[in-house]
Amino acid sequence: MLDIRHKLILESKGIKVVKNKKVALVTGASGSIGSEIVKLFSKNSIDSVICYNSNRENSEKLFKFIEGDNLITKLDVTNQNDIKNVSEIVNQKYGALDILVNCAGMTKFIKHENLDELSDELIDKILQVNVRSVIAMMRNFLHLLKKSQNATVINISSIAAVTGMGSNIAYCASKAAVDNLTKSFARAFAPIRVISLSPGLVDNEFIPNVTDAWKNEQVSKIALSRLTTAEEVALSALSIVNHLTYSTGCVISVDGGRQLN
Repeated sequence: MLDIRHKLILESKGIKVVKNKKVALVTGASGSIGSEIVKLFSKNSIDSVICYNSNRENSEKLFKFIEGDNLITKLDVTNQNDIKNVSEIVNQKYGALDILVNCAGMTKFIKHENLDELSDELIDKILQVNVRSVIAMMRNFLHLLKKSQNATVINISSIAAVTGMGSNIAYCASKAAVDNLTKSFARAFAPIRVISLSPGLVDNEFIPNVTDAWKNEQVSKIALSRLTTAEEVALSALSIVNHLTYSTGCVISVDGGRQLN
C-alpha cells in the first residue's frame, strides 16, 4: 500500500489513488476469535490494525505470523483517548478504513439466579466493554469508514442476546444491546453496512476450567452436536465482507442450531 505521504502528493497533482487492498481494524485481536479473523483476512489480502488491551505477547506473535501492511497497537476500548489516538494513527497510515470489527468483549461465569455475585462494578464493566465501546468506536472511526467505497462494520455478538442463556445476565443483556446497535447503525449510516455476527458457545478462552461433563451437556443441546470454533466465526466474518454485500442491519448466527432447542 502507498505511504500516506506519497498518496497525498499524487492526489495534490490530480492523480486519483485507488487502494488495491482493504484495511480492517479488529479490536480484541489477541483473543481466539479476533486473531483468527486477522489471520483469515491476511490470507485474503486484507491488511489489519491489530488492537489489543493487555495481551501484547499474543498480538506480537500474530503480527509476525501474518503478511501484509499491518499495524499493531494497544487499545483500551473503554478509554476515549486511546480510541481517538488509534483513529489518528489509522488515518495517517491508511487514510481510510474499510472494515471495523468490534470483537473486544468480557464476561464472567455467574449463575443467573446468583444476583448477589453480579456486582454493580461488574455490570458496569461488562456494559462499558461490550456496549459502550461499540458506540465509541463507531463515533471515532465513522469519518474513516465514510472514505471507503464499501465499508463494513461487524459487531461480534452472541446467541445469548436472543436466548437469554449465557455466562451471566448482564452479558446476555449486553449482547442484546449490541444487536440493537447494529440495526440503529445500519439505518443511520448507510451505505456503510453493519452486521452482527452471533456465535454460539465457542470453544475458546471464555470457557476455562470447565468439566467434560459440562461441555458434553452443552453439545447435547446443539443440533450439529459440537461447539463452534473460532475459525468458523472468522469464516463468517470474511463472508460478510466479501459475499453478503446486500445484507445490513441483520444478525448472522453461527451456532450450529443451538437456538432450535
